[in-house]
Amino acid sequence: QVQLVESGGGLVQAGGSLRLSCAASGSIFSINAIGWYRQAQGKQRELVVSITSGSMSGSMTNYLDSVKGRFTVSRDIIKNTMYLQMNSLKPEDTAVYYCNAKVGTQDYWGQGTQVTVSS
Repeated sequence: QVQLVESGGGLVQAGGSLRLSCAASGSIFSINAIGWYRQAQGKQRELVVSITSGSMSGSMTNYLDSVKGRFTVSRDIIKNTMYLQMNSLKPEDTAVYYCNAKVGTQDYWGQGTQVTVSS
């Protein structure tokens, strides 16, 4: 079992920045991929960034094309926490952001945190 808790969402004007956090606990050494997803109202959940091949340390990072150069994922292995630094935010980034961890074929999700970008 893996537990994920997100924080850091909020309301920001276009061009602003936010940093999301995802604290992991439980069987974190079993995690083979971790990342951030988002779901805008009325749309399907989409992958924002993924880190694969190894728990919280990770080895390969892939970003959604629309966030490349604006979003940066990082990890604090000591704190078992993953961060998503979001800069130059746009209204189309408005969504509920979810932390995800994969253990084999099993997905674990956080509760989600709302990010709203006003124009």
